[in-house]
Amino acid sequence: MPKLISDGMILQRDIKIKLWGRASPNEKVTVNFNGKQYQTTAGKDSKWLLQLPPQQAGGPYDITFNGNNSVTIKNVLFGDVWVCSGQSNMELTMERVKDKYPDVIENANNTNIRQFEVPDQYNFNHPNEDVAYGQWLPATKENILKFSAVAYFFARDIYNKYKVPVGIVNTALGGSPAEAWISEEGLKKFPAYYNEAQKFKDSSLIHKIEAHDRSVSSNWYNTLHQKDEGIKNNWQSPDMNDADWQTMNIPGYWADGPLGNVNGVVWFRKAEEVPAAFIGEPVRLIVGRIVDADSVFVNGQFAGTTSYQYPPRRYVIPAGVLKEGRNEIVVRVISNADKGGFVPDKTYALIAGKDTLDIDGTWKYKLGATMNALPSQTFIRWKPEGLYNAMIAPLTKYTIKGILWYQGESNAGHPADYEALMKTLIADWRTHWNKANIPFIYVQLPNFMEAKRTPAESNWAALRQAQLNTLAVPGTGMAVAIDLGEWNDIHPLDKQDAGKRLALQAAHLAYGEKHIVYSGPVLQSAKTEGNKLILSFTNMGSGLMAKGSDSLHYFSIAGKDKHFVWAKAIIQGDKVVVWNDLVTNPVYVRYAWADNPEGANLYNKEGLPASPFEASVK
Repeated sequence: MPKLISDGMILQRDIKIKLWGRASPNEKVTVNFNGKQYQTTAGKDSKWLLQLPPQQAGGPYDITFNGNNSVTIKNVLFGDVWVCSGQSNMELTMERVKDKYPDVIENANNTNIRQFEVPDQYNFNHPNEDVAYGQWLPATKENILKFSAVAYFFARDIYNKYKVPVGIVNTALGGSPAEAWISEEGLKKFPAYYNEAQKFKDSSLIHKIEAHDRSVSSNWYNTLHQKDEGIKNNWQSPDMNDADWQTMNIPGYWADGPLGNVNGVVWFRKAEEVPAAFIGEPVRLIVGRIVDADSVFVNGQFAGTTSYQYPPRRYVIPAGVLKEGRNEIVVRVISNADKGGFVPDKTYALIAGKDTLDIDGTWKYKLGATMNALPSQTFIRWKPEGLYNAMIAPLTKYTIKGILWYQGESNAGHPADYEALMKTLIADWRTHWNKANIPFIYVQLPNFMEAKRTPAESNWAALRQAQLNTLAVPGTGMAVAIDLGEWNDIHPLDKQDAGKRLALQAAHLAYGEKHIVYSGPVLQSAKTEGNKLILSFTNMGSGLMAKGSDSLHYFSIAGKDKHFVWAKAIIQGDKVVVWNDLVTNPVYVRYAWADNPEGANLYNKEGLPASPFEASVK
């Protein structure tokens, strides 16, 4: 049996479903299910496939497959199955957000929500018939930390509303671009991507690149460790004399201070006075986020390490390590490229129960070793076609309700390609699932990076526009997330609202609730009246509003020269009127056009944000 067809699986309700596997050539296969038998015969290639008639939501059932041997699949439910794909913000688990949603995790106990996690693999030579491993796990306290956070919150909302089992097929990979998820046939529309995929059919090339990258990385880190004065001289020791060390305010980046933008390793020390309340029990040490890697020591004892910049640093100091009074916290930070340091606007603290002791502020630092930047490596797993073959193709016989997609960050460098890529990907997947109308619902990129105070070009805004344009494909929905991001983190923690907005889109698109408010305002048209632009919207719900303010923010306009300037914007009934007295003949209008359009506040009265956009008056 394929790995998907296994104990605890959720099968799609209310539609014929396929069951398949392998047997001896010409072997007869009998399926016993719910008091009935279904038969087929394996072909000469050993493959067999049969269909079960539509079943109502429910279970659990056992399904027995008889041939020369017998296999019984237990605890099978019928409900709705959603394939959840994309990059790291879909992959990001409940473990990552456990501090934000402790009650959700503590109370997780719904065996009607189940996840199958597809292993991260690639194949450039052919579509795989099966995944390497995997199992269906219920959303219980024991398993919940392994669930995709966005997918879980989506599934929870769907289950609470419709009371049917929900199956999540979690097939996502951090950093992956859209072209990695498109089949070879689909890539033919994009010669550059198609040709790149052909190149990586040569396994010797892959081995050569990977060996080179391993060698470069290994040599870089070995040299760094050999040069590091901190390792040579035991700078993690609490007795280390740091009288000649410089000081720096944490959080922050050392490139912004006297040290300058150097790569290598920098050691940081802080003497912290710890009260009695923190003594005798394990204490959590939260060190925000660090670029790029860190090792942490408390009173000379190793507390933890993280090897790359994105995860939050959450370490546990065992009981007995801290002492009342002065304690030494030491952080060894490796920067392998760009700016190294401590990411601002994150938590830096010791936490014992309900007691918190902030550890930000003045730290001492000293350069341990300087290195040239580590050369970038070739991420083979992100190359065109590879993820489709290994992580999508094995799923396409499995009947599903719809697809959720959270991706785009890795294509933001080339936003002009993205609309065509996504329209191709959607059509490609629908073709291979042999279902032309599979609901395809995606998250628009959230706000990210530092806010700008003047109108400017933005690749992230251009990619959001490509996502907005993709709504032209029938059967698609978009969850706007322009207010759910974090300026300093490409992995925002608010996955609950992202899941909720996906569930609203699904309620409308996949569950037939045509009259609910499922989206924020979406620009419909723009026209001129004198020197003003009059904007009309769909999805206004019970009306437009400027959230948190008496006026609208983050609109800009331009004439034919496309030189954008900030504009005034007001709500007049069901329209938005935009103008700047210095622009007498406005042609272009933008809303929330920035990496991080801080202050953008056009919503409907149901509290859903408007999609960012650019439009022109023809």
